Amino acid sequence: METRTALVTGAAQGLGQEFAVALAGCGYRVAGIDVVPQPRTAARVPAYLELVADVTDEDQVAAALEQVIDRFGTLHVLVNNAGVYPESAFEETTPEEWRRIMRVNLEGPFLVTRAVLPYLKAAGWGRIVNITSAAVLTAPPTMVAYVASKAGLIGFTRALASALGPYGITVNAIAPSMVRTATAARTVGAGGGFEHVRAQQAVPRTQEPSDLLSTLLYVVDEGSGFLTGQTLDVGGGSACL
Repeated sequence: METRTALVTGAAQGLGQEFAVALAGCGYRVAGIDVVPQPRTAARVPAYLELVADVTDEDQVAAALEQVIDRFGTLHVLVNNAGVYPESAFEETTPEEWRRIMRVNLEGPFLVTRAVLPYLKAAGWGRIVNITSAAVLTAPPTMVAYVASKAGLIGFTRALASALGPYGITVNAIAPSMVRTATAARTVGAGGGFEHVRAQQAVPRTQEPSDLLSTLLYVVDEGSGFLTGQTLDVGGGSACL
């Protein structure tokens, strides 16, 4: 098998960083996009291609993809991980905040996927993985905009899988619970969010980034070509209770 190339969005920290490290550990050449520099990710990933770009800006995405192709010549895997998850009462959500959440969580994956698609088609093999959320199933009342954006990403996953199956490209989504990352701890976790979510799960502990790595590697595996259009709920059984 030729050496595969993967692109991870939101790769500076948290889940995106761990995804980049895991893919590199399986032999992938890895590029990462984030709105900030990624020195910690670069320190953990051999020959890492660090791309500073905003996934909601079409021109910046195109320029980043040019760098990927110039460096690696091809692309096989896209992980749409970049996202925002602010909490607020629905009545306090402004139209501007609603649009920001939709841009990052839904339009960003659309723009990046559209940009990488010609390269995946040219390679004749591809894996697109969208990171959604188990919150789509648990529906927390203070995250209406976030839940709506992630539900849209599930619909995007299903329809795109139908469109890309003939090209040897699979499209799947992974839905985590609230993962212990620095950003989550600073935002939704600061007011007891981890404890609240943990109480709703069948698995009574806070989810760690490492809990998602085997699922990601399974979805992108060479042998997973018959798995597409699916959302894999890795939420600790939160939807079961």
